[in-house]
Amino acid sequence: MSSSSIGQRYVFTSFGESHGRCIGAVVDGCPAGLDLEEKDIQKMLDLRKPGQSIITTQRKEEDKVEILSGVFRGYTTGAPIAMIIWNQDQRSKDYENWSLKPRPGHSDYPAYIKYNGFNDYRGGGRFSGRLTATFVMAGAIAKKLLAQTLKVDTYSYTCQVGKTKMNCIATEKMKRAIYSNEVRCPDSKVAEKMRSAILAARRSGDSVGGVVESITTNLPVGLGEPIFGSLESDLSKALFSIPAVKGVEFGSGFYGSTLHGSENNDEFIVKNGKIATKTNNAGGILGGISTGMPLVLRVAFKPASSIAKKQHTVDVKTKKPASLVVQGRHDPCVVPRAPPVVDSLVSVVLVDHALRAGFIPPVIR
Repeated sequence: MSSSSIGQRYVFTSFGESHGRCIGAVVDGCPAGLDLEEKDIQKMLDLRKPGQSIITTQRKEEDKVEILSGVFRGYTTGAPIAMIIWNQDQRSKDYENWSLKPRPGHSDYPAYIKYNGFNDYRGGGRFSGRLTATFVMAGAIAKKLLAQTLKVDTYSYTCQVGKTKMNCIATEKMKRAIYSNEVRCPDSKVAEKMRSAILAARRSGDSVGGVVESITTNLPVGLGEPIFGSLESDLSKALFSIPAVKGVEFGSGFYGSTLHGSENNDEFIVKNGKIATKTNNAGGILGGISTGMPLVLRVAFKPASSIAKKQHTVDVKTKKPASLVVQGRHDPCVVPRAPPVVDSLVSVVLVDHALRAGFIPPVIR
């Protein structure tokens, strides 16, 4: 498993397994002089951690972060920042019956073949959504660094669950309402419908998918390294690393493909003495480079694969048909816990590009 790192200047490495002793992150390349405490990371982890409501997994994890290196007297030193979270509430016995009977929708079968059975299958091992906590560790630092140096702000929220969706993009005023409900949707009326859809899926032993929308404001013009290091390329790579993600789109996305160029093009204007565009169908990126307009993207999550309904599979040793019911504590919808994860990976990519482009110095003065 040699692809556990991302970034060129802000290099984030994720380690650990779902049911191992701990999970953690190492960040190399964070400038010296950023004021940083464990509570800065903890507040984002608390938004993602399990067991917070009836619509998420009931696995109880404190997700208390410990900073092991790279911070001295309350400031980053420029050295690698190592962080860990100790796993506390594993039920590994739930997974013993599935070691040779791959769960539909999970990575069990390809992982078993690729690693010849040596991979840690408990709770999904390295392929578990549990590892998204490591994304948040690195993302919390990146988010704070972007805010302090460039006043860049990223906020993500649930815009769709199943067939229930918001009919507008959340404004900066609306972002204050994102965490006012357990679905993480800033529209309270839509949030209640989403909650009902999730609970209905849980009652039937099933699951439901959805979409997280992400907005980033105050980005400078010029982030991105075309061709293969474009902003869209690197953001997509990071976001597709989140388990259950099956789609990423920017701006008008797939809907834009139904329009004429005259409808989809963003005409340039001057606003408050600065060049801007009248619309933002490009989602803040042209030619793989940030335009200075808000970065708008959406991330589609499939329905959670672990469901309580009886499903068919095969025994990988005997090649004979088998069936299973996935026991354990699982999210009927992963989307409500995803906004801080999306925030984090967007911030990780943006801060890496900001460092590469020289927008952020190696020492914060």
